Formats: sequence, C-alpha cells, structure tokens
Amino acid sequence: MNGAGRALSTLAGIVYAMILAPIVVVVALAFSADDFIVFPPSGYSLRWFQALAGHGPLLDALLLSAQIACVVMALSLLLGVPAALALNKGSFPGREALQGFFLAPLLLPTLIIGLALLLFFTPLHLTATLPGLVLGHMIVTLPFVIRMMTTAFSTLPDDIEAAAATLGATPWRVVRRVTLPLAAPGLVACGALSFLLSFDETVISLFIAGPRASTLPVEMVRYVEGRTDPMVAALSVVLIAATLLVVILVERLVGVARAVGN
Repeated sequence: MNGAGRALSTLAGIVYAMILAPIVVVVALAFSADDFIVFPPSGYSLRWFQALAGHGPLLDALLLSAQIACVVMALSLLLGVPAALALNKGSFPGREALQGFFLAPLLLPTLIIGLALLLFFTPLHLTATLPGLVLGHMIVTLPFVIRMMTTAFSTLPDDIEAAAATLGATPWRVVRRVTLPLAAPGLVACGALSFLLSFDETVISLFIAGPRASTLPVEMVRYVEGRTDPMVAALSVVLIAATLLVVILVERLVGVARAVGN
C-alpha cells in the first residue's frame, strides 16, 4: 500500500506539473523584455502590460466580452433556475425527456454547436450581432445552470419547505422565502460559472462573431495570427488574475465546496 501510495502521489505530481507548466511559461513571457516570444526571456519588464493598456482593439473586445458575459449570466439564471426547479420539484409527463433535451448541449462538441448556430443564424441575420452572441453563449451556459441547480435543489431538506407550506405559505412564497435562500450557494456558483464560460467561449464565437462584434477570445486569435510578441501573454496573466479573483470571491461569499454542492 505504501509503495502504491508513493507511486500515485508521484503520478499526481507529474500530472499537476504538466497542467501548471504552461501557466508558468505564460507568466514568464508576460514579463518579457524581448520583442518576440522567446523562452526563457533575455530580460524582464512591464513593457507589454503598458502596451496592452494602450491597445484599443483588445480593450474594446475585453469590454464587449464582459458586457456579453453579464447579460448571459443574468439570462441563464433567469431561465435556468425556474427550469431546474420545475425539473426537480415537478411531476409531469415527459419530465425525463425534457431534462435530457436541456442537458443535450453538454454532450455535443462546441465545434458542432458553432457550425449549427452559424447555419441557423445566417438566414436570421444574427451573425456578428450582440443578440446572436448572447444566444450562442447561452447554448453552453444554460445546461450548466440547469444541471447545477437541479443538484442544488435536490440536496435541500424537504421538511423545511413542507413546514412553510403547512403554515400557510403559498408555493411562490415558499420558493421565494425558503427554497431560493437555501440554494443561494448554488446560485452564486452558477452565476460565476456562467460569466466565466461566456467570457472564455472561443469556438462558438469564432463561428458567429464578426468585425462589428468581436469578443476577446476571437480578437486574441486574430492577434496571434499576425504577430509574435508577448502582449497576448500579458493579457493572459490579467485574465488568470481576474479568474482567481472570481474564485476567491465565491470562496469568501459561500465557499467553493458548498457552492458546488459538496
């Protein structure tokens, strides 16, 4: 057992090192003083962070991605939470089939989803538009919200809701005053996940974005197609720091383990 334990620990360490190694390389390149991507850098400076602060297209794309992510997060919660509540608490014909329909996008590659959205949106003139990007991102975020909130609702004690109903509370009042407050950690986790998924969505955005509406991942892809400087690495470090900030906020507010239902 001790030998097996050491072997598993060594294997886990190797896997973690392989996962974290690219991040270490990106961080090092972000502070490079070279004009091109060279690892290890010949020197270190903040020049690429300063250049990033004055790069209009990337900053505009950053702002657009943040705006889209906020809208996607709000709509995903607005639609996904009632759907999860109905699937968890309701009893009606076709419930299992409806749940499978809602969760089907989780099983499909985003490449297929992006191509399907392009073919569907083009006749409707929704490509390269903000509504089209919001709808495309919600195809990815909504199933996650429904899945996570279904799990969150299933872990709630039924006797508390039954007690509220026994005392005369209407079903809507039970949901508003009892169910949703108890499920608040799941709501916070779903909101954060929806925002991050939408902000980071690349494949679907590549299919339906355009010059009038270019999200940050799309703009980063276009940037590296023609340039080889470390500015994208500097931007990546900023995004890593922002993601860590979101995780820390979730941990401070409700706890990450509690938010995901553990």
